[in-house]
Amino acid sequence: MEFKKKVVQDTEAVLDNGVLGSREDVGNEEDVIYVNNVKVTDKHKYVIMTIMTLFLLASSFVYSSPAEIISGMNLIIVSPSILVTDYFEIANIGASLFNSAIITLVGIIVAKVNKVEMNGPLIAALLTLAGFSFFGKNLYNTWGIMAGVYAYSVFKKEAFSKYTVQALFSTALGPLISYVTFGIGLDVVQGILLGNLAGFIAGFVLPPLASHFLLFHQGYSIYNIGFTAGIIGMFFMAALRGLGFQTETSVNALSGMNEPLSMFLIIMFSIMLFTGLFLNQFSFKGLSDLFKLSGRLSSDFVSQVGFGIVLINMALLGFMSMFYVILLGGDLNGPVIGGIFTVVGFGAYGKHLRNVVPILLGVYIASLFNVYDTASTVALLAALFGTTLAPIAGHYGPLHGIIAGFLHMSMTMNVSYLHGGMNLYNNGFSGGFVAAALAPLFESVGFLKTRADNYENLYK
Repeated sequence: MEFKKKVVQDTEAVLDNGVLGSREDVGNEEDVIYVNNVKVTDKHKYVIMTIMTLFLLASSFVYSSPAEIISGMNLIIVSPSILVTDYFEIANIGASLFNSAIITLVGIIVAKVNKVEMNGPLIAALLTLAGFSFFGKNLYNTWGIMAGVYAYSVFKKEAFSKYTVQALFSTALGPLISYVTFGIGLDVVQGILLGNLAGFIAGFVLPPLASHFLLFHQGYSIYNIGFTAGIIGMFFMAALRGLGFQTETSVNALSGMNEPLSMFLIIMFSIMLFTGLFLNQFSFKGLSDLFKLSGRLSSDFVSQVGFGIVLINMALLGFMSMFYVILLGGDLNGPVIGGIFTVVGFGAYGKHLRNVVPILLGVYIASLFNVYDTASTVALLAALFGTTLAPIAGHYGPLHGIIAGFLHMSMTMNVSYLHGGMNLYNNGFSGGFVAAALAPLFESVGFLKTRADNYENLYK
């Protein structure tokens, strides 16, 4: 390992379509130089991400016996998985962790085989994959959609490595496959064929739509695939309703397991923090530079400040998110832990404490004035996933972030009907609308941009 410095602007990659290629596409690994940080090879990053995934796998056997995991996996796979389906509740904790670990390992293998660099977008995709495997994604409903994205890459005669990250994120539409297969009364063969056909079509059309919709919110909502999946899910749900089928979105989540689940999270984030400190010479040097970045898409923190600092940032976001839930008296369950994992994953791709806290505060204030208890799973999910709007706080300032979080709380409760729970990234869907409305308003009425502009030349 060696020590080098990097010259990168926060605004370099803004409005990139988020489709990142293989290492050969983006340049040699030696071209990636870090800020006051240990240079880590891509192989090291893959090993670290694999170890964290194996921790998930090992933890599954701590919470449940092999027999319980097998029976729980059966329940998970045949579930319609409409938002919000807590696998912790309908199956068991061990099976949910096992499901998450296996799916994440598959994601790592797919990325490695296609020679995709372990950068910020890929880390975010893997942690999002892991998190949503607690409440919506499973070993059955992910393949058809990824196959659709792969088919699109073949159609375009481009390497799948360019679309691998999008393929992992595209599994947001997993409930579409599960619902058509198990939820509308078809026999098994018909359900499997039609469900995966629907998923394949959704996956095929997602990449071109994602590139286009990024312009809609100008990169101020990090979950761009969430907005795209919401639009696709809306069309499929409209077709299903036209055929007389209707979904019921509700929250049936586990409660009363905060102590054992908090220990699991504390151990995981502690490992992440220690690893980051080890790679960063046991210091927090560089973290303040990270806090000065806006996080606007596409901000690859790994290439901008280094893998060690990114791991530290991810761990800090994990601890903060967990304590936010506990301090409000909320329950740690599948959806909530999925939200925490997603926040942690995007700690490599747009989120940090300074641009996340204003969003959380805005959602919390909004929850004081509406019918949802601040400690309810619904309100907690709105807060955790509402951090998709972190770039607004990072670019315009904390007050603007609070406003965005406040508006997001109301918006996210009203858009799920449009896609009928087919899109797991519901907050990404609503966040896209909020960002698209607020960004031009903040610009046109003269609100001054803050840190993002001030630190545009930070590394020059």
